[in-house]
Amino acid sequence: MTAADTDGAPELADLRATVEALAAIERGATSPGERQAAEWIARRLGELGCEVRIDEERAFEAWAPTFARLSAIGAAAGAVALALRGRSRIAGALAGLSGAAIADDISNGPRLARRATLTDRPTWNVVAEIGEADAEHTVVLLAHHDAAPTGRIFDQGFQRRLGSMFPGIVERIDTALPMWWPTLAGHGLVAYGAARGRRAATAAGFVVCLGSVAAFADIARSPIVPGANDNLTAVAALLAIAARLRDEPQPGVRVLLVSCGSEEVLQGGIHGFAARHFPALDRERTWVLNLETVGSPRLVMLEGEGPIVMEDYTDKTFRDLVARAAERAGVRMRRGMRARSSTDSVIPSRAGFPTATLTSVDRHKLLSNYHLMTDTPENVRYETVVDAIDVVEAVIRSA
Repeated sequence: MTAADTDGAPELADLRATVEALAAIERGATSPGERQAAEWIARRLGELGCEVRIDEERAFEAWAPTFARLSAIGAAAGAVALALRGRSRIAGALAGLSGAAIADDISNGPRLARRATLTDRPTWNVVAEIGEADAEHTVVLLAHHDAAPTGRIFDQGFQRRLGSMFPGIVERIDTALPMWWPTLAGHGLVAYGAARGRRAATAAGFVVCLGSVAAFADIARSPIVPGANDNLTAVAALLAIAARLRDEPQPGVRVLLVSCGSEEVLQGGIHGFAARHFPALDRERTWVLNLETVGSPRLVMLEGEGPIVMEDYTDKTFRDLVARAAERAGVRMRRGMRARSSTDSVIPSRAGFPTATLTSVDRHKLLSNYHLMTDTPENVRYETVVDAIDVVEAVIRSA
C-alpha cells in the first residue's frame, strides 16, 4: 500500500502537523530544545504502537567556533611568515597542523581538536522498534531532529545564478561542489608558502584563512534555523512509516526507526547509536536507509559522500535494490549523485552495513532552503516526502 493507492490527504495533513509542531521548537544540537523534540517524537511513535526508548548519548558542541579558532591559527601563521620575509618552518607547521585538525573533524576522524578544547554534552536519540526481535531481516531507518545554525556562507544566490546561466552543466554534474576545499587550501597555501619562502602562496593562504575565520565566526553567532526540510521532513516520514506498518505489518522484518540528535555538529548522536546498537545487528541481515532533507522538489538517492575524499556507501547491490523499489512504487528518483557534505550514513557504511541515503534537490541541485531561516514548514514540498515514504515502504516490503 502506498499513498498513491489511497486518499493521501490524511497522511499529508499528518506530515504537515509533525513538521509544524517540531519547527516551533528551537532544536540546536545538545540543547534543551533537542531533548524536547526527542520526547515529542518518542511520544508520537509510542502512540503509533512502537516500542520506544530515548538513549542519552554524548556529543561535542558546535564545530564552527573550533574551526574559527583553527583558521585563526592558520592566518596567524601566515602573518608571521609574511613578517619574517623568508622561510618559517614553524609557521608552516602550525598552518599544516591546524588545517589537518579541520580535515580530521569534517571527515569523522578522532576529532582531536574538539576533544582537546570542548566538553561533551548530552544528546538524545529516539529509537523505536516495529516487528519481532528475531525477525530474519532488520531495516534501520535514520533521521535526525536537531537543527543547524544559519550563516551568510549558506546563501544560495550565487549557486542559483550559476544554475540559471549554465543549466546543462549543472544537470550533468552529479557530485556536489567541494565546499570544504577552500578552507583546507588556505591552510595548505600558508604551510607551503611559509616552509618554502613563497610569499605569494603565503599571502593567498593568509587571505583565505581570514575569510574562513569570518565565515565560521558568523555561523557560530547565527540563530538556529527552523529546520523544516532539514530534517523534520525525515522525522515526519518515520512517523508515517510507523503508521503504515501498524496498519499493515511486514512479516519477517524488524524495523528500527531512529531519530538521532546532534547530527548538525557533524555526526554527534549517530556515534552513540553505533556504539550502543551496532554490536547486536547482523551485517548480513541489516540494511540502513538514511532520510536526509527529503522535502525539496526532486527525490534523489546518494551513492556516497565525502567532504575531502569521496566514499561510496557499502554494498552497491543494496542501492540497486532501493532503485528497483522506487520503480515498483512508481516514484521518479534520481540516482548517481554524491554529496560533499557529511551525513549520518557515513558511520554505518564504514561499519560495513549496506547503506543508502535518500535526499532531495531543486532544479539547481540545491537542497531547498539549506541552513537558511526560510527552512520553514510552508516551504516544504510534502509530495516529495510522500515519495520518500513510498520508497522506504517498498524497500521494507522487499526484505
